[in-house]
Amino acid sequence: MALAQTTRMEQDLVGDKEVPADAYYGVHTVRAVENFAITGSTIAQFPDLIAALAAVKRAAAQANRDLGLLPSDIAEAIIGACEEIGSGRLHEQFVVPVQGGAGTSTNMNANEVIANRALEILGHPRGFYEVIHPLDHVNLGQSTNDVYPTAVRLALVASLRRLGDSLRALAVTFTEKAAEFSDVLKIGRTQLQDAVPMTLGQEFTTYAVMIEEDRQRLTEAAALLLESNLGGTAIGTGINGHPRYAELACAYLADISGEPILSADNCIEATQDCGAFVQLSGVLKRVAVKLSKTCNDLRLTSSGPTAGLGEINLPPVQAGSSIMPGKVNPVIPEVVNQVAFEVIGNDLTVTMAAEAGQLQLNAFEPVIAYSLLRSLTHLRAACDTLATRCIPGITANREHLHDTVHHSVGLVTALAPYIGYAASTALARQALATGRAIKDLAAEAGLLTAGQLDAILRPESLTRPPTQPSAVAAP
Repeated sequence: MALAQTTRMEQDLVGDKEVPADAYYGVHTVRAVENFAITGSTIAQFPDLIAALAAVKRAAAQANRDLGLLPSDIAEAIIGACEEIGSGRLHEQFVVPVQGGAGTSTNMNANEVIANRALEILGHPRGFYEVIHPLDHVNLGQSTNDVYPTAVRLALVASLRRLGDSLRALAVTFTEKAAEFSDVLKIGRTQLQDAVPMTLGQEFTTYAVMIEEDRQRLTEAAALLLESNLGGTAIGTGINGHPRYAELACAYLADISGEPILSADNCIEATQDCGAFVQLSGVLKRVAVKLSKTCNDLRLTSSGPTAGLGEINLPPVQAGSSIMPGKVNPVIPEVVNQVAFEVIGNDLTVTMAAEAGQLQLNAFEPVIAYSLLRSLTHLRAACDTLATRCIPGITANREHLHDTVHHSVGLVTALAPYIGYAASTALARQALATGRAIKDLAAEAGLLTAGQLDAILRPESLTRPPTQPSAVAAP
């Protein structure tokens, strides 16, 4: 009994190469795997990119079929293969490294997997390229230089939409917690020193507002990604393409993806311009910076439990020390901080890669895609983790906050309009020197009556502008 063949022979411009017999990829993919064995990251780790590649190839096949450039049976087999890949099949066959080859290796990997699956659909063995060829048929009217950036843009938009959903959910969680803390008075701080009173609810509302603002900026960044150079082929001139191909392919791609993809007005410009990637990276850095600042606040206000600020308690999720029994650390905010550091670093990578483009093409789009897709994926996971494993379980140390407000010299600011800056300064000095409350010292000195002090220092007066500034008259 003959042994099953374990490899098949394929050819490219370099020469003959053995390919695993059961592989859907081919010779170009095998060479890329050998050439770019650097990071260990493959495009299989980015399903959005694979689905986007399949969508672009499907749109191309539909356009070429309509234009009479692809026989109907071949086109339908290619379309069927793309539909399967778009639904999640064969992703393990996308084995090329994310970086390397200016995107050509990724495009070749897609062409070969689609061609071999289409051959199977028509009843032919893998590698029987006389019937369906990865380049002559699957890549018809295309170039890596229009396929790859279009797929990257689609993948980024899909991932960006999910990050937007996660940001919205996180903002809702902060809003709910703000409502719970709406009656909890605390001292606000500037430069880590006592400032003036506010509510803990106001503090948490601020986080929700910041997150929602960032979500809106993501929506704006997404709009810039929906311009495609598909049909521009090598440098944007459209060489080897049909005059109607770009219009048809973009229309089909919009229908497949559900995104309003538009053909670029100038495909030569669109082929070399990475401005939309830089814009998105900047927005992701903005999200990361503000999330990290929020987590810094959570760590600071929960510090203690006895020797720190101790204003809030984060939910304990794991033991914090191998040597200090009972210690619990703010590990969820800390991991979000670390994601933020990564995203900020990725922004520099995107910036340098975009700047490094030369003439009619940027050969460094793979590292741009890798950096942005990682940033989007990790930010989304960080937001989800913060929203589910930290924010809902936060509690307030109400009595402690009450005491710090009423013993803070920050209260003197509310008295300044009635007793003047100089008298208020003297009162603050006395309070710091004696440890006594501002309210008691002001009453004892006869600066204001007990009734006036009660009115001025009401929580509602301390945390928002008064509706009638002169309602409490100075003595």
